[in-house]
Amino acid sequence: MKRIIVVGNGMVSHKFCLKLRTIAGSDTYEVVIYGEETWPAYDRVHLSEYFTEQSVDKLLMAPSDWYQDQNITLKTGQLIISIDPQQRTVLTHEGKTDHYDYLVLATGSRPFVPKIDGVEKRGVFVYRTIEDLDQIISYAKNIKRGAVLGGGLLGLEAAKALLDLNLDAQVIEFAPRLMPRQLDEAGSNTLKSEIESLGIEILLNKNTSKVAGTDQMAGLEFADGSQLDTEMLVISCGIISRDELAESAGLEKGARGGFKVNEYLQTNDPNIYAVGEAAAFNDMIYGLVAPGYDMAEIAANHITDQASKTFTGADMSTKLKLIGVEVGSFGDALGDTPGSIPISFEDKNSGIYKRINISSDKKHLLGGILVGDTSDYGMLLQITQNSMAIPPNPEDLILGTRGGQANGNTILDLPDTAQICSCENVSKGDLVDAIKSQNITDLKELRNCTGAGTGCGACSPMVGDIFSAQLKEMGQTVRKTLCPHFDYTRQELYSLIKVKGIKTYNELLDQYGEGDGCETCKPAVASLLASIWNDKILKQETIQDTNDRFLANIQKGGSYSVVPRVPGGEITPEKLIAIGTVAKKYDLYTKITGGQRIDMFGARLNDLPKIWRELIDAGFESGHAYGKSLRTVKSCVGSTWCRYGLHDSVSYAIEIEDRYKGIRSPHKLKGGVSGCRRECAEAQAKDFGLIATELGYNLYVCGNGGANPQHAKLLAGDIDEKTAIKYLDRFLMFYIQTAEPLNRTAVWLNKLDGGIDYLREVVVEDSLGIGEDLEKDMQALIAAYHCEWKEAINDEKMMKRFSHFANSDDYDPTQQFSSMREMKKPAGWESISK
Repeated sequence: MKRIIVVGNGMVSHKFCLKLRTIAGSDTYEVVIYGEETWPAYDRVHLSEYFTEQSVDKLLMAPSDWYQDQNITLKTGQLIISIDPQQRTVLTHEGKTDHYDYLVLATGSRPFVPKIDGVEKRGVFVYRTIEDLDQIISYAKNIKRGAVLGGGLLGLEAAKALLDLNLDAQVIEFAPRLMPRQLDEAGSNTLKSEIESLGIEILLNKNTSKVAGTDQMAGLEFADGSQLDTEMLVISCGIISRDELAESAGLEKGARGGFKVNEYLQTNDPNIYAVGEAAAFNDMIYGLVAPGYDMAEIAANHITDQASKTFTGADMSTKLKLIGVEVGSFGDALGDTPGSIPISFEDKNSGIYKRINISSDKKHLLGGILVGDTSDYGMLLQITQNSMAIPPNPEDLILGTRGGQANGNTILDLPDTAQICSCENVSKGDLVDAIKSQNITDLKELRNCTGAGTGCGACSPMVGDIFSAQLKEMGQTVRKTLCPHFDYTRQELYSLIKVKGIKTYNELLDQYGEGDGCETCKPAVASLLASIWNDKILKQETIQDTNDRFLANIQKGGSYSVVPRVPGGEITPEKLIAIGTVAKKYDLYTKITGGQRIDMFGARLNDLPKIWRELIDAGFESGHAYGKSLRTVKSCVGSTWCRYGLHDSVSYAIEIEDRYKGIRSPHKLKGGVSGCRRECAEAQAKDFGLIATELGYNLYVCGNGGANPQHAKLLAGDIDEKTAIKYLDRFLMFYIQTAEPLNRTAVWLNKLDGGIDYLREVVVEDSLGIGEDLEKDMQALIAAYHCEWKEAINDEKMMKRFSHFANSDDYDPTQQFSSMREMKKPAGWESISK
């Protein structure tokens, strides 16, 4: 039996062992792993999750008994200090030698620590291992401020970790922009804006010259003479390949370090391989996990004499979610190709930036950048990698088609060779073949069968799209499940929660899910629970998104907005004075919204309960501007004041808004009531709208404004107010029960087989016989209404969450404001807001 020693116990090492056992079983090769750390291999890609869960077990690539089951000897806490290629032995730090037939160096990398005066002081950490994180967590318990040196991928992840530890966080970047290898200036500005809105300060163009303090750090000094008051520094300035074994073994190194390897991942000693961040191929070191997995598979195939492809390099495209902000960068992201033509779209209001670079002949996509919305990433990457033809109007690739014409590039247009999952090297053809040959009708089964989507997970949306498109082409019904943790559609989960009487996320996960959940399923289930039971959302605050967690919309600079409900846009002078008094007392910026109410900006987290107590005492309720729920029902002045008004639109709008306030839905809801066909309330641009006629009201549904405006469609004409409300009850409840997560009514209707005609059959004609049930369900929600802020300020335990620091009532000192037209605005945003 041949003996393989693997030095290093990270993700790539684990993948090598997995591939080796898959190819050759456990009878031909004896495998011994030497790892420096005391843990089995764990997932470094999701290392930041350790700050919230603090569980190593949840990060493990496989449990300890997996190694025993695979007949693999795992030796942890063992450092290999030298290699003797002639004797084919390795030497441990304990002086023990071990023999190999093949040696696989998966030693990974170590953090690069720049030469800064004082960098050795207490309070300075790197961000690489579980031990590093434990030290950071322990140190953070006694401080309030922490900074991260490095604005790359890992640095921003580290900043999120500091935020999770309730620290004031700053990111310091030497370059003039964040993620300088992946983003251009505009993309960096958008990302910076979004991250700073969460309360993380970004300092660019900063050359750190000194860590101040004596034995313990007390701040940072920069080459431009400025200083930063911070108590901890986490260094994340890149990696250095762990190649220190090279010299004693006579192994060649790449120009930038790393064990020099050929296309089979062999070093200059044919019995010694190197993979992952330890390997240098063509003087390039790949710091992403997908190339490492590719190397692991190629090395395993070559050692076992299996026919295999060769390693030719790797695409460094990446998509991830940084502190809740989606970021994608692919191909020639910065447009370095001579003659390339950039096309960009920027929406500062929504925090979205998209850029694509097309070839000089306008036939091919070269690469691009996505910030804030990466939903098109998978398809754009495939179009780039497979040199697919782009549409005549290439801007359609990022703006979507206008006029209903498809751009010609669908998921099934991809060539079979298109690599969908780079971690597991799964192509589109592999997925389609598996679906066809094994008659797979379940997405989870497809993932298990092919391995696609089980690595970093970036390809999961595209795997799901191929699965759905292929089944549709085969004439089969497609189930769109919520996420990998719930093999159920949103509609199925709605039924399970309701029928089984499930009241919490953990109950649902225990009974019908698997794993620990994710950022997709947690808020989606939170929305479902709220839509069914209308219970207090703060009882399960950990599954809510940031806005719901604090019952307010977070704004630039980390402050919050306060929006009391003003039903129908009608407000008394006394309430106007009350809002003015509160705004003046707490120094809030005030603005009339498009939904006919008053938004107060610039509230500090600690002040939110005090502000709301005063507003509630003045007769206000929560406006739910932070939630996926009814926002406003806009109205014109109607027949009471207007010469053209046919009906009292204000009174009717107030009745409707009070009826549906607080009801949670898959997305936000807006309504409108116009007193005549002049449509001053813009009711046809709302999710539901009523327009007065001589005989009653016309009821319109499924309209919206925003990036893709769509006029509402007529559901019923010339109906009385009572009938209109009955239809609205049914329409809204049917939408709540059947829409996919985060689908507004317009999108939902566009996906509904039969469109508005089918919806009319269900709601007006009651073709399914569920009309009364829908009305009863709606009535139950209405009866369960409660003002979330009223409940919150009367619950002392809940109120403790509204504090910026866990151990102090101090305000966030990083929040700064400047004056603007006799009010205030977030300071330091001038370059972005212009």
